[in-house]
Amino acid sequence: MNTKINHVAVVSSNYAMLGKFYEVLFGMKTSPSARPNSAVTVGDGYVGLNINPRKPGRAGGLDHFGVQVENTEEVFDRISTNYPNINWLKRPGNRPFAGITTHDPDGNIFDLSQADMENRTDVYTDGEWQQKRSVSHFALRTLNPENCAEFYCNTLGLTMATRAENDKNYYVSDGRISLVLIPWDIKDYAGTGISRTGPDHMAFKVESYQSFKEDYISMIERNQTLTAPAFGVGPEGRNRLALMESSIPYAQHFMSDLENVILAVHQ
Repeated sequence: MNTKINHVAVVSSNYAMLGKFYEVLFGMKTSPSARPNSAVTVGDGYVGLNINPRKPGRAGGLDHFGVQVENTEEVFDRISTNYPNINWLKRPGNRPFAGITTHDPDGNIFDLSQADMENRTDVYTDGEWQQKRSVSHFALRTLNPENCAEFYCNTLGLTMATRAENDKNYYVSDGRISLVLIPWDIKDYAGTGISRTGPDHMAFKVESYQSFKEDYISMIERNQTLTAPAFGVGPEGRNRLALMESSIPYAQHFMSDLENVILAVHQ
């Protein structure tokens, strides 16, 4: 099955400025058919980043991811047969990237679409391109990562990736983008604020970490409003940073975006 992890969604109280942050620092591009009155959508040529305005009742920050499959009806058949407690909802027609919303066995929400759905617009119809900085991973902390990994492979057609012997995470991939499933344990949050299960961070691959650091400094020297909150400050912040460093072996650097979404950066 030709499956693609095609978008990541963030909810933001300042979605327009957050879009500029990703454009300037990571080189992501907007679409000629973008809908700026509803959201900001930027892309890296493969993955779309949907930055949605925060509304009453919605939490800010990293929200969900989306998967494109060849045939959604085949996916529904697999879910109905093997996971009868999982349901799905058809989304409003103004979502250019998500025809259906459903969830995995642990309740982690994701969008589901197929290439010929009529509501696809924005970067989802602009074609693919290559750029030097791109999304490489989307990570969830969840109670049963092995079960969820099997769900994504058996139901959506993603592939289980090899992991190191002592790595407790599970990795499933579409061949380019990985979904990282990290075990959630409340004891991991001793000394810092406790986070719920669900979306944890996303990762970017960059051409050179040194060049990336230089570009970040240059960005905030030119426009201080794009300065992200510091990550790892104070006792609780240092404990959270230590948790990230111990559980995410592929990252060279952790930082925050303007909405306090944690980003892992690796070369």
